Amino acid sequence: MAIKGNLHEVGLPDVFQLLAMGQKTGCLAVTDRTNFGYVYFDRGRITYATIVNRRDRLGDLLVKNNLLRPEDLAAAVEEQARQPQRRLGEILVERGLITQEQLEHYIRLQIEEAIYHLFTWTQGTFQFEPDVRPDPHALLVSINPENVLLEGARRIDEWSLIEKKIPSFDLVFALEVGRSLEGLELTEEQRKILPLLDGSRSVREVVDESGLLEFDVAKAIFGLLQAGLVRPAGQKAPPPPRHVPRVRLDEHRNLGVAFYKAGMLEEAQREWRRVAELEPRNAEARFYLALIAMRQGHLRAALRPLREAIDLQGPKASAFHNLALLLEGLGRLDDAELALEEAHRRAPDRPVVQLSRAVLLLKRGRWAEALAAFDRAVECVPYMTVPWEMLWIIFQRGILSYIIGDLAEAERFLREALALIRATTFPSLMIKVGECMTRSMMIVVLHYRDRHREMGKFFISPEISRYNPEPFIYLNPLLAASQDRRSLPPGIEGWLRARLFRLPGPMIACTIRTVVEEMLAAGLFREPARWAGAGVRLARVREWGAFEAFFYCHR
Repeated sequence: MAIKGNLHEVGLPDVFQLLAMGQKTGCLAVTDRTNFGYVYFDRGRITYATIVNRRDRLGDLLVKNNLLRPEDLAAAVEEQARQPQRRLGEILVERGLITQEQLEHYIRLQIEEAIYHLFTWTQGTFQFEPDVRPDPHALLVSINPENVLLEGARRIDEWSLIEKKIPSFDLVFALEVGRSLEGLELTEEQRKILPLLDGSRSVREVVDESGLLEFDVAKAIFGLLQAGLVRPAGQKAPPPPRHVPRVRLDEHRNLGVAFYKAGMLEEAQREWRRVAELEPRNAEARFYLALIAMRQGHLRAALRPLREAIDLQGPKASAFHNLALLLEGLGRLDDAELALEEAHRRAPDRPVVQLSRAVLLLKRGRWAEALAAFDRAVECVPYMTVPWEMLWIIFQRGILSYIIGDLAEAERFLREALALIRATTFPSLMIKVGECMTRSMMIVVLHYRDRHREMGKFFISPEISRYNPEPFIYLNPLLAASQDRRSLPPGIEGWLRARLFRLPGPMIACTIRTVVEEMLAAGLFREPARWAGAGVRLARVREWGAFEAFFYCHR
């Protein structure tokens, strides 16, 4: 289950300790509303960490520490530009410029520094999503959080003193005139940065040129200040304006993507609007602004930026697919079908396009074409990488067969979905909810095929007992077999309220949706509105968003 909170109330070290003790696997996303950081865990150990817009200084560190020549770094960067899917470190090792051990050492150093920087954030929010993994191409490490916590606590204490003397990395320091260094015991870091403290370089530039870490440079300068060996010499002017727009554009873009992925739509909208202001012909900004408007439910407002994105970047399958979803939401099914045809023409093997076509054709009552589109989506499933996407396509194909009366075909696809679930090593929440719904639907199919003896094994199984779905799987067959639906809602409502804090949010939403649809089918038109309202209230209590409740209850 997701964990979220406020940094003002719960410090990151406490969150790390909780995740380590619980041996959690997933991604901890942290934001201070101006920047974003990610820390990945695997069974309680830290495997990766990164901060948006924080310079990746791997190449610089290797050069400054005499492990790599500048010309070799430049050649590796050029190769990476030609093959963006490859990591710089991977290229350097392949060329024999550094060893795998050296690469892992500096990657580990970067990850630890990113975490220590996050520990300095005292304002903002955090959210832990289970079963989320880093980029497949990322080089992973295995760090004991206890070691990070001890070092982090020490650094926080030291940094509280350092920042009083060095509040900004734009400050400039110079050696005190007339002070002799003979006989003084200086640290290695202090000796390394002394020649750079000439009254012209900022602390940031000293970090870049020394190859040392930010904390080590700041600590070294602080010690020299305390000893009276250096003095403040002003503040560095900002870089020339001609370099600013591109950097600012990338910063706003990176933050826009991070906020969008985290579901922080207002913050994402702010960043993408800034990108559009800095670069009026940026198609990506229009595309994201359209997606944000769609997720906020402002479908008409999303039309204009989406069409502008298509005009700017040219006709792409993803743009036409999103345009089709938007038009479908507005009830313009003819236009939606035309947009989907364009998306299909440009990406005939993309499963999500096929699935959208199938759903649209199903809405229009064109059963044979819908079946063909679903089958095409199922054929494309092996090329997908996300298990729950595979599961939902196969599950929906089984539902379609059930709707048109082909129960044997429905059973075949539902069994295929269950086989996929069993083969999933680390099932996500979507997989767990999908298993409950698939087993529930399987019971209904077997009920109508008069195979009642086989129904029992789908109620309880060793695989499903780990996820504690409880009687959710009884719900559909209970409603299907009941002669008097009016007597069921009060009991279901009591069951739901009693388990409110033990069930995943999507499972609550699915339960409410099922009850609402059954009551509508029974002609109980007043009750569904009350249940929809209850769904929204439950959503607020559980903080998994009113959007999901509205989606399930008002679709």
